[in-house]
Amino acid sequence: MDENELPRVLQQLWGIEGRSRPGPKPAFHISDIARAAIKLADAGGLGAVSMSKVAAELGFTTMSLYRYVDAKDDLYVVMLEHAFAEPPALDPELDWRGRITAWAEAFRDGLRRHPWILQIPIQEPPLSPNQLAWMESGLDAFDGTPLTPQDRLSAMLLVNIYVRGTAQLTANMLTEPDEVREADRLYTERLTMLATPDRFPGIAATLEQPLDEGYAGDFDAAEFGFGLTTVLDGIATRITRTRTRTR
Repeated sequence: MDENELPRVLQQLWGIEGRSRPGPKPAFHISDIARAAIKLADAGGLGAVSMSKVAAELGFTTMSLYRYVDAKDDLYVVMLEHAFAEPPALDPELDWRGRITAWAEAFRDGLRRHPWILQIPIQEPPLSPNQLAWMESGLDAFDGTPLTPQDRLSAMLLVNIYVRGTAQLTANMLTEPDEVREADRLYTERLTMLATPDRFPGIAATLEQPLDEGYAGDFDAAEFGFGLTTVLDGIATRITRTRTRTR
């Protein structure tokens, strides 16, 4: 394949006609493969996805999948493209903080719906339609700011990294409210017993201070909000400095 030619999986996702392959006419669409693979991953994690299992889910042979995807990495591209779908429409009435916050929350929600996404290794920047649409949406969030195109890209990536990091930390945690409360209670009791003020004064100080109202209502949401606000505060400082320099 010419190095400038798009891989076959991207040609299909973009609706570009590549060089035809010999053999019978394809029996299903690339989106059918995506739905089957996502179903397996949602039920059993990324480890439950294989070419043979996806083929079985579709009722075809494993070899038939190779008319669509050349390798398992291509399968991951297809899964990501359909799992995230299109980015949310950002309200143009919001300022840049409101827009990038909505983008970040939608990104977080997508990772929560499909936590196996975090298990897919990132080997190259995105090139599929929906993935590029998410990137464009994140860049659009900074419209009206004095940030350069490169700074906007860096700011969007910073928010992306923050969202992925927090999602990674909580991916395997409990989700049922009663179970979460009981786990938190047990952890706090054990931590209080082990983290004595003389050895771990910083940890002990956090245990002695009552939770703010926001944390008491939804600890995960409050933590996510605190971190995102802090990240955006840093970007806001960058915007202010840039605006000052350009005056």
